Amino acid sequence: MALPTVAIVGRPNVGKSTLFNRIAGERISIVEDVEGVTRDRIYAVGGWLNRRFSLIDTGGIDDIEAPFMEQIKHQAEIAIAEADVIVLVVSGKEGITNADEYVAKILYRAQKPVILAVNKVDNPEMRSTVYDFYALGLGDPYPVSSVHGLGTGDLLDAVISELPSEAEEEEADVIKFSLIGRPNVGKSSIINALLGEERVIASPVSGTTRDAVDTPFTDSAGQQYIMIDTAGMRKSGKVYEKTEKYSVMRAMRAIDRSDIVLMVINAEEGIREYDKRIAGFAHDAGKGLIIVVNKWDRLEKDNHTMHQWERDIRDHFQYIPYAPIVFVSALTKQRLHKLPEMIKEISQNQNKRIASAVLNDLIMDAAALNPTPTDKGKRLKIFYASQVAVKPPTFVIFVNEEELMHFSYLRFLENQIREAFAFKGTPIKLLTRKRK
Repeated sequence: MALPTVAIVGRPNVGKSTLFNRIAGERISIVEDVEGVTRDRIYAVGGWLNRRFSLIDTGGIDDIEAPFMEQIKHQAEIAIAEADVIVLVVSGKEGITNADEYVAKILYRAQKPVILAVNKVDNPEMRSTVYDFYALGLGDPYPVSSVHGLGTGDLLDAVISELPSEAEEEEADVIKFSLIGRPNVGKSSIINALLGEERVIASPVSGTTRDAVDTPFTDSAGQQYIMIDTAGMRKSGKVYEKTEKYSVMRAMRAIDRSDIVLMVINAEEGIREYDKRIAGFAHDAGKGLIIVVNKWDRLEKDNHTMHQWERDIRDHFQYIPYAPIVFVSALTKQRLHKLPEMIKEISQNQNKRIASAVLNDLIMDAAALNPTPTDKGKRLKIFYASQVAVKPPTFVIFVNEEELMHFSYLRFLENQIREAFAFKGTPIKLLTRKRK
């Protein structure tokens, strides 16, 4: 069973994301005094008094006409429906507003336990203003200062008291993968198409997704996944807004949290120089990798188009020859069904272990096929090899002198290992050590 879920909701700019970060214990949601910065639901795991729970941050809800407001309200309503307990955040500095009353009416209809958090109560003199919020009809208001952490313990005590009975924690075999790429390549649309619901706001406006959004789902075979949709990554020289800088940082963290990364390319725009840089982040982090060419339906094609694209990709991404390529359309769902199976296969390859005896037989056969290099009359001697880690598979090769192992011979050995054991989609690491 999943962890119980707590959703944080409220009108814009009352400090929902600051409270979310405080409970989560790390800076996950973007915090900035600009209405509408948090657009999608943001997921994390929080805990209090030995209870763990899923935590959802939402965009600010208001009964006004504003860009993305309808979509933000839709996302918040989904979060409310998912939640076991709802935390309504209001501002003690501003008192009750029409927007607060509008959100309260939505929560009345939800018929879920609601905990009222009066935020921005930064000093004792302000506590008398808290009682005004009884007028919302949502029970006892809890004064908190999410910036300073004041009152959050009492608030979480109230949250814990309303949670359902203990739920089992997330299964250990969940596969985490993220979608990365330049802005507006269709990452959110791919997620929506895979899930069959509008889980992430998709818009033709470049940079709509600013936060990384965790989305759990299970395939027909029962395999559990968590998709991490990241903000579009831009060159640092083009990142002007503070918000965008946080988005790039978050995308890097999403890669770090992932097992497998889907590098999404816009077929209409073609391969850009920065696409190679972005994929390099995942490769350097040792993550599994799939190159996903999206918007394939929008190209005029002939019998040679796909082969030409494959050649161009291999030419531009020479450092990741192991990454499979799939041509998809989020709009028509063309070939999207291949992604979960491909991700599952790569996950199995990432966790594959090779018996030392089998590995050493392969290494010795490779050395017989292609003799080890020499330098100044001294030949490299390979004594034995052993796999020491997974995710990515990592092998240590013990030799007489490390400096005699030329990078080209190391690449030859890597190719032999790949050919024999089919490490599709995952980097492998070969380390050279001098035998003591």
